[in-house]
Amino acid sequence: MAGPRRSFCAALAALAVAAAGGCSAPPPRETAPPPSAGTGTGPAQASASARADPAPAAQPRPVLTQSASDIRRTIESLRRVDDLPLYEMTFHGSYDRRAPLDERLLSAQAGDWACSLFALPASADGGPALFGRNFDWDDHPAMIVHADPPDGHASLSLVDLYYVLGDAGAPDTADPLTRRRMAHAVLTPFDGVNDRGLAVGMAQVPDGELPARRAGRPAVGSVRIMRIMLDEAATVDEALEIMRGHDIDFSGGPQLHYMIADATGRSVVVEFARGRLNVIEERALTNFAMTGTGPRRRMADTRYRTLVSGMPGVRDGEDAMALLARVAQGHTRWSVVYDLRDATARVVTGRRWERVHTVPLVRR
Repeated sequence: MAGPRRSFCAALAALAVAAAGGCSAPPPRETAPPPSAGTGTGPAQASASARADPAPAAQPRPVLTQSASDIRRTIESLRRVDDLPLYEMTFHGSYDRRAPLDERLLSAQAGDWACSLFALPASADGGPALFGRNFDWDDHPAMIVHADPPDGHASLSLVDLYYVLGDAGAPDTADPLTRRRMAHAVLTPFDGVNDRGLAVGMAQVPDGELPARRAGRPAVGSVRIMRIMLDEAATVDEALEIMRGHDIDFSGGPQLHYMIADATGRSVVVEFARGRLNVIEERALTNFAMTGTGPRRRMADTRYRTLVSGMPGVRDGEDAMALLARVAQGHTRWSVVYDLRDATARVVTGRRWERVHTVPLVRR
């Protein structure tokens, strides 16, 4: 993966299970040790133990100053001219022409490499409540995971396998160790829906002031909390109670915020800022902090604006997928529309919109 995306995805590897969300950067992917499936460390870790407060690393002064629109336009201008290879790019935004440039700055995360989500209530003509999400990340293999625990709700989720296998290549499913590691993907949902119509998903967000940790409140990783919600919650309120009962650990990776929706049509964004957990009644989510922002600031984000403008025209799963196509980026790995009435999923990988996989809740 190219520069800023590489460091960001490496950071998410620590997030995915070690209690991390989009941030001090861990080692580059090539030198980072793979996660341990057997001991529960790395992306498959439960991380229920108490966390130490790491000393925050001083952040380098940014060299580039770009809005979300500037970043998008710069990325979209990049093209390959010939096979030297020679590339061409038009930079949008401003920069400090005298600032030093070192590896720490070059490997700093890019905030535009994350995701787009939206949630819609059931339509007046009887259409189902829908939850749509683009996972915009690195070129890793993914997996659909069905779970039906004896003490929880059945669920369907999608997982980026790198954060279980520690390898970006296609897994060798004939290898027993690989298969065993892949089983741990059940612990690391990146988005999902359960049999009660509760849907959850996450996106990277700039760091905010986190709540103080409370004695006796368990700490869990930033995607592990979604597994707990899918297993134990049936409504947005129940999911919020679970989140308030845990410390979410973002150490070692990017900070996240979450969209949660249920079959009643309610949807919220949950994010941590100003020293507290904030619940915002919302139907669209991208990668800027929503705490303290009004409609004008939110509509300045191109993907958010496209989602909000497009949602009134969504009547069914096909319309929802078409809306995701409008906000897809070059690095969109999967697009999924969850039907909250019957907990099915429509999945498209790699922006191949003509190829839609329809997935039922439970497949034995």
